[in-house]
Amino acid sequence: MFLNAFRSTVRRSGVLSFSTGSTTAQASRPKIYTKTGDKGTSALFTGERRPKDDIVFDALGTNDELSSSIGLAREFCLEQGDDMQGMVSQLEQIQCLLQDVGSNIATPRDSATAPRLARTEFDSDGQHVQDLETWIDAMDQELPPLTSFILPSGGKAAAALHVARSVSRRTERRVVPLAQEQRVDKSVAIYLNRLSDYLFTCGRYSAMKAGRQEVVYKKPRAPRIKKSGITTASEAAQ
Repeated sequence: MFLNAFRSTVRRSGVLSFSTGSTTAQASRPKIYTKTGDKGTSALFTGERRPKDDIVFDALGTNDELSSSIGLAREFCLEQGDDMQGMVSQLEQIQCLLQDVGSNIATPRDSATAPRLARTEFDSDGQHVQDLETWIDAMDQELPPLTSFILPSGGKAAAALHVARSVSRRTERRVVPLAQEQRVDKSVAIYLNRLSDYLFTCGRYSAMKAGRQEVVYKKPRAPRIKKSGITTASEAAQ
């Protein structure tokens, strides 16, 4: 998303400049800040400006947060060892795809021109979702059957992957209203739904590779009632 926005900004502002007396053309470095959003609005890829609290920018921001969460998890996976290289590569590919997700969100399907719609179409053949399912199935074959709820844990990489999984769910919740109104490709919502399943499986797989035992949910014991009052949970456990 941001690369496309950068290119679009370059084209609109004409920041390309050429130094005289030189045969080599050099593009001047654009500033990180543009000040165009100081009044509380931002632009979509169509050029339309909307308030920054618009549902579209909420979805875009959450998608960006998802990519950052995955980036952090990927760094922890790198630290965990060489046996995580396959997952590291997959996570990097997913981060690139989330840029494309952002491009789709930032190009309203109900108002953009046909060329822009075609340029920002996402996973029209379902291949990206199929890739996630293939990766999930491969990891699941090595994992013990899931018989109980598990708590997010299992080492730094596993815990970070669970955080990314929960952010993926939140991103999906932000995108679904847009998909229902046909302002975003439905394939985006489907991909985010499957992505959270993938990240959940990654969390379990990472814990297994780290030699960490999964922490399962245990129903807390109810305190016993005594004539003199209520016992504490620790007293009840003794």
